[in-house]
Amino acid sequence: MVLVGFAVLAQSGTALGHPMDGSNAGFVQSVDGPAPGPFLYLGAKHMVTGYDHLLFLVGVVFFLYRLKDVVLYVSLFTLGHSLTLLVGVLGNVGVNAYVIDAIIGLSVVYKGFENVNGFERVFNTKPNTRIAVLVFGLFHGLGLATKLQEFTVSDNGLVANILSFNVGVEIGQILALVGVVALLSYWRTRPSFLSYSFATNTALMAGGFLLAGMQVVGYVLFS
Repeated sequence: MVLVGFAVLAQSGTALGHPMDGSNAGFVQSVDGPAPGPFLYLGAKHMVTGYDHLLFLVGVVFFLYRLKDVVLYVSLFTLGHSLTLLVGVLGNVGVNAYVIDAIIGLSVVYKGFENVNGFERVFNTKPNTRIAVLVFGLFHGLGLATKLQEFTVSDNGLVANILSFNVGVEIGQILALVGVVALLSYWRTRPSFLSYSFATNTALMAGGFLLAGMQVVGYVLFS
């Protein structure tokens, strides 16, 4: 029964992480020519409803107290995300959706583990956080590019539409981050922040393992 439940979650996991099914998928496949407005909206919707991206970004900004640090790390993620999204779609570069989404799930695990100083405690090493955020941004963008390539997208207006979609993704990211940073800033003023920060990042890791596990099961059963 547990395996069946995992299989159902796995089959829907990619759709939930990258909401490009139903009417959205139909629209993408029906467009023939530039449609910047709708693609801008779809990009923003993707980021706001893409819980795998949001969980990773929560981990990234969890212990960032200065605005310039938030801007720096989010910019690195944006650079990676944008690069592989554009190159992936325009260059028709893609990988198995379950594999890339499993890596995205593990990126959430990585950030939670780093936040609790896991690498120093367990491996006696400290990874370069900036490089890690950039690299995982590449994987996040490739995941979306792979999903978009599952649909028949017209070459007419493709560059304009993908650029619009990417701008929408960044707008959605900013909107989501404003809420996340505001909540974290308030929580940091409360005594419970330091008391529960370890538990929160442990929960973040558990969520990442769940996301990755869903995709591994999906790869085994449905690929």
